[in-house]
Amino acid sequence: MKVLNLGSLNIDKTYTVDHFAETGETIQATAYEEFCGGKGLNQSIALAKAGAHVFHAGCIGQDGAVLLETLEKAGVKTELVRKNHGPSGHAVIQVKRDGENKIIIFGGANSHVTPEYIDQVLKHFNRGDILLLQNEISNVPYAIEQAKEKGLTVVFNPSPMSSSIEHYNLLRTDYFILNEVEGRKLADTHTEDAQEILQELRKKYPKSIFVLTLGDKGSYYADESIMFHQEIFPSDVIDTTGAGDTFTGYFLAGIAHQRTPLEAMRYASLASSLSVSRHGASPSIPDRAEVCRKMDETKKVDK
Repeated sequence: MKVLNLGSLNIDKTYTVDHFAETGETIQATAYEEFCGGKGLNQSIALAKAGAHVFHAGCIGQDGAVLLETLEKAGVKTELVRKNHGPSGHAVIQVKRDGENKIIIFGGANSHVTPEYIDQVLKHFNRGDILLLQNEISNVPYAIEQAKEKGLTVVFNPSPMSSSIEHYNLLRTDYFILNEVEGRKLADTHTEDAQEILQELRKKYPKSIFVLTLGDKGSYYADESIMFHQEIFPSDVIDTTGAGDTFTGYFLAGIAHQRTPLEAMRYASLASSLSVSRHGASPSIPDRAEVCRKMDETKKVDK
């Protein structure tokens, strides 16, 4: 089973700060680093490190060679990536010492994913393969429709949330992987109770499967027959950037490897806990051997 990630490719400009800048305030950063990122790139790397057979598709600018190198080094297939004129997408990230972050995204080449390009990419995939999408590229609704017509399993991470999502035909989505804020917005509810959010989502999209991440409160899985909670694995939090992408990649790799939902959630949670103990987005993603080793250690402690 192949996984196609049609997703964003960004260069992350990360500033370590004592506090987030407020309106009209100029602050001094204590450190600056550049990383390869974008939810698409991060999730492809997480998928590859988790052992999935993953292809990345998307657009880069003239400055994007480093993005391809980073994907290829992690084991991601990149032959479907298109190079455009102009800049690649990038993000400006403030990270506090406690690991909290605030992010501004510029689309760049990610805004030039055309229907024609999507058609060309999908020719390489067949019924039963998986398409992963985020909301950082153009023409997401078209990709959903065309993938379903080909019989692919569609997984959507609706991040960042925007008003345009209201016009997507999300009834054709097989899996939603989303955080608490995204879940509330998609469900059109103000409740902070995770199970109530999931109940509202299930009413709107009764045939879909939901994975709802809640930060340090763990995560939930819900489908037509079951709902369960997965606790976090404790770790020393340094930087939460990319934690959700790590979770997404490991969960989806588990599904692609036909793990049970319980197993996939557990491995995704452990991988995410390891990622937040390190700096950066893609550099913080652990590989499969490390996650499996930690899982074995955890099972021994549980006994």
